[in-house]
Amino acid sequence: MPFAIALLVVGIEFSPAHFLYTGPLLTATPALAAVTMGPRGTISAAAVALAVSVSTATYNQAWGSQQVYTNFLAILLVSAASVMTSRFMRTRRRNELERIRRIAEAAQRVLLRPVPARLGPLRTASMYLAAESGAQIGGDLYEAVQTRYGVRMIIGDVRGKGLPAVRSAAVVLGAFREAVHYEDDLVEVVAHCAAALRRERAMPWAIDRDDDEEEQEESFVTVLVAQVPDRCVVEMVNCGHPPPLVLRRGTVHALTPPSPLPPLGLEELITSPLGKAESYVFLPGDRLLLYTDGVLEARNRDNDFFALPEAMEAVPMCAPSEFLEELHRGLLRHTQGRLVDDVAMILAERLDGEADTPSAPPAAAE
Repeated sequence: MPFAIALLVVGIEFSPAHFLYTGPLLTATPALAAVTMGPRGTISAAAVALAVSVSTATYNQAWGSQQVYTNFLAILLVSAASVMTSRFMRTRRRNELERIRRIAEAAQRVLLRPVPARLGPLRTASMYLAAESGAQIGGDLYEAVQTRYGVRMIIGDVRGKGLPAVRSAAVVLGAFREAVHYEDDLVEVVAHCAAALRRERAMPWAIDRDDDEEEQEESFVTVLVAQVPDRCVVEMVNCGHPPPLVLRRGTVHALTPPSPLPPLGLEELITSPLGKAESYVFLPGDRLLLYTDGVLEARNRDNDFFALPEAMEAVPMCAPSEFLEELHRGLLRHTQGRLVDDVAMILAERLDGEADTPSAPPAAAE
């Protein structure tokens, strides 16, 4: 807008309508620039206004008149005040943004706290990347807890974004953190999370005024709940979530469930009982990766998906946290630094000498 006004003044002054008094228009350009353009933009607008004023005064042979010098003085005074105002506004915005980031980081530490480096027979690490610019938390969720039944982990993805997705993630996580210590069956833990999500959606405040009510009613949460007991197995309940990957001796295997359950919020699609958890061999030295679909669906400029199994096999042996950092760098290289969806990952490595001989059902061994 400031530069458009300057062009308008140039058009008037270099036309037969130059008798019109355009001084107030040029004086307003630095003040308008101070609103959104910052100090540098304000100085640029002031310089343009002065250049236009000098050019028009020369073209119209108006030097020596009181009106020209009054315009110069007004532009200089307004420019100085605008630059000071712009710097003050920028400092205030920076302080407000920093305060909001601190609040978001505190909320993230409560909602998505990093998993401990050691949990029972596992070395673990976690990573969360929000796709929204400047955001710290989103619709993905994860947690790993040491219980009397073994190490229990959850990873999930809420359909949707914004505050409703964050609220659903918080509800599921809260229910999981409570149920894992009291329910001996993983299926019951999942049922507890589903019931908590239904109760939350039944509340009057569940619908956000800024979002589509029908879209929120159709939202769901894909989750995967895993348990690593003392035996060399990992037990899982998969509710519509991408299957986890196991890295064993340099080769990646997908733990695809034979009969996955529907996501939380879509339980009405099935009428039979939820069934039972599936067991898979998990030997010492194996690495288990739980992740959200933001990893698999990451694309490059050629619209190619991120090859997660190949990326895992290419990472050299290192600590779990360094392993996730390598995957993170590979993901950013693949997408040229542009994530379109949130990304959450948990890596669990089974340590040597922490388990007994594997005892798994034939289907799991196969």
